[in-house]
Amino acid sequence: MAVKASNQTPQQRHDEHRDDRTGSQSSGGQGAAHDDAWDAEQQDNNIVPLTRAEAEKLFGPNVSRPSRVTPFKVVIAQMVLSLGATLLWWLFYKPPGDAALSAFLGGAICWVPSALFAARLKKLSGAETVMSWMIGEALKMGTTIAMFIAIAFWYHDVRWIPLLVTYLIALKTYWIALAWR
Repeated sequence: MAVKASNQTPQQRHDEHRDDRTGSQSSGGQGAAHDDAWDAEQQDNNIVPLTRAEAEKLFGPNVSRPSRVTPFKVVIAQMVLSLGATLLWWLFYKPPGDAALSAFLGGAICWVPSALFAARLKKLSGAETVMSWMIGEALKMGTTIAMFIAIAFWYHDVRWIPLLVTYLIALKTYWIALAWR
């Protein structure tokens, strides 16, 4: 197939090449289905961003206001919730010592990696890239897994129910912070 230079738009050239392909593939019937999927994919790629006025009309006048929820505020909220859950386990679980310590460790499994990630974000404050976020998330997950393993190996009196419940409570702080915006 020879390459032609022309004044046609890319869409016209695309249609011309599609006609060449469908002529040779039309006997199987599979080429038409493939072209329809290709056209649907091309239409999905034509995303037009909203203007500020359209966004304010859809989402309200506060749409451009920056969030007051920072990563460190989320970490503080996780610490407060985990300490509150620790206090509840201390008050209502018999014997209270191991349950409260397990609950505290469960909360710490959530907020220690989050604090490390928030500190990393603050250090990178203008140089955020997708790769730095991915590295930060990988470190956060690795720290979480390492803390679970360390507790399982070295703390033999762990109470798993208080630990996991408090971990999940602290983990749900992200949803609260997202709704709080």
